Amino acid sequence: MAKKIIFTEKAPAPIGPYSQAVLSGNTLYTSGQVAINPANGELVLDNIEVETEQVMQNLKAVLEAADMTFDNVVKATIFIMNMGDFARINAVYGKYFKEDIAPARETVQVATLPKNVNIEISVIAIK
Repeated sequence: MAKKIIFTEKAPAPIGPYSQAVLSGNTLYTSGQVAINPANGELVLDNIEVETEQVMQNLKAVLEAADMTFDNVVKATIFIMNMGDFARINAVYGKYFKEDIAPARETVQVATLPKNVNIEISVIAIK
């Protein structure tokens, strides 16, 4: 099955040998998104809510580039630096999903993330 590379200037450009997302058949696999403002390349680290909002906006842009929305997401993976931020992250994350069709998800605390950000999220979506 062929794969299609998804790219949009509305999300941060990859900074290594990876793509923003790959569409294989009807399934989209996104790379992890961090809180980089695609307009200026700057990190958005004001607080965990603002940081999470930027991550979700970046994911939204990648989904839209593949003609999808958060309704298409079937699985999300969240990496966070501090499990104490979980409730605040969840409050922002939850605004992007309808509760009755919310995706499966895991949230994992990690030792460190690229660019020393506090959160990284990737998703899998199906058309």
